[in-house]
Amino acid sequence: MSKDKHDKEIDGPTGVETTGHEWDGLKELNNPAPRWWLIVWLVTIVWAIGYWVVYPAWPTPGGHTKGVAGWTQYGKLKREQAEITKRQSTWLTKFHAASFEQVKADKGLYEFARAGGEVAFKENCAACHGAGGEGRKGYPNLNDDDWLFGGKVEDIYHTIKVGSRSSHPETHQAMMPAFGRDGILDAAQIDDVATYVMALPQGATAPRADAFVRGEAVYAANCVTCHGDGGIGNRELGAPRLNDAIWLYGGDKASIIQTVTSARAGVMPTWENRLDDDTRRQLAIYVHSLGGGE
Repeated sequence: MSKDKHDKEIDGPTGVETTGHEWDGLKELNNPAPRWWLIVWLVTIVWAIGYWVVYPAWPTPGGHTKGVAGWTQYGKLKREQAEITKRQSTWLTKFHAASFEQVKADKGLYEFARAGGEVAFKENCAACHGAGGEGRKGYPNLNDDDWLFGGKVEDIYHTIKVGSRSSHPETHQAMMPAFGRDGILDAAQIDDVATYVMALPQGATAPRADAFVRGEAVYAANCVTCHGDGGIGNRELGAPRLNDAIWLYGGDKASIIQTVTSARAGVMPTWENRLDDDTRRQLAIYVHSLGGGE
């Protein structure tokens, strides 16, 4: 180290003046900040002052400074929502005048309807049918091929409108007798018919044990009118198919016995007065698109 004529301490290896600070023998060089850093620093100061002037920034007793631009988050949200509403209105006008067939034939309109239906489904239907329409015990799976009242988009729309066993005057009225509770069948007959029903998915290959034969007779006398020969079901009556592996309340023997004994009476509300017609139509298109629609 050496000292110049003004007693400034100069670092020997670098020739740079020191600040005079020393830590354990290490001295700090008095290098100036890089010019680019100073320029950026000054620019940020100017930008901050400009921001304070143009936009709301400082709290005041009356709320906050308003800024010369008059910008607010609420105003921005309002403008964005107005733009979205304008775009929706264009599509909605077109959708309102289109039939289901015309909607399906127009890719853009179909995707618009699906998007609106998905929102309506999550807000109104997912609590019972599941977020993906997978259903649960007592609430139908909307992704499969079993439909109590029809799986065409028009059928789905009608079911959404009137519900099942709801307050709507045109509601679906699917009703199964409580064969055991009402004394129509005794316990042995119910056990036999449950054995028969469990064998229906096997068709002609089902083993014809004594219980099966007895259950077949009970089924023919009490169940075939609604559920059809071989358990094919009847959509006009809302009677489900019994010859597949899809069960609303369980397909094990205990569940079937419980169903025959006490019946089931699930309710779906009418959505006629809770959703407007365009929303119900969008919802029907979305449900139909889940994979089980016909």
